[in-house]
Amino acid sequence: MTAIKESSTIQQNKKYALDKCPVTYVMEKIGGYWKPIILYQLSNGDKRYSELKRAIPAVTEKVLIQHLKQLEADGLVIRTAKPVVPPHVTYKLSKAGEGLVPVIGALAEWSFQDMRGEYK
Repeated sequence: MTAIKESSTIQQNKKYALDKCPVTYVMEKIGGYWKPIILYQLSNGDKRYSELKRAIPAVTEKVLIQHLKQLEADGLVIRTAKPVVPPHVTYKLSKAGEGLVPVIGALAEWSFQDMRGEYK
């Protein structure tokens, strides 16, 4: 993977957008195909990795692990590991993640209405 040149115009523009635009900020946190689905699944309560994998069968293990790590790093998901053998790890929404539940619900409602052609 190539290094990102922090002083590039693109990086400066991205940083500016993140700092000034709330929509860009949110999309940086939850953007992509799988993150909203993961957050939605966790909105129904704590889940173990295997439960998430079963609930979202189309996501690859690599992508699910990457997104869970990113969501945890962004403070949206809390990972709790119990020191037992075999490992017992659960994921749950943080307070910030819980704050996104109505946002994801609103996105889903808009989607249903648009798919039904209500905006045409």
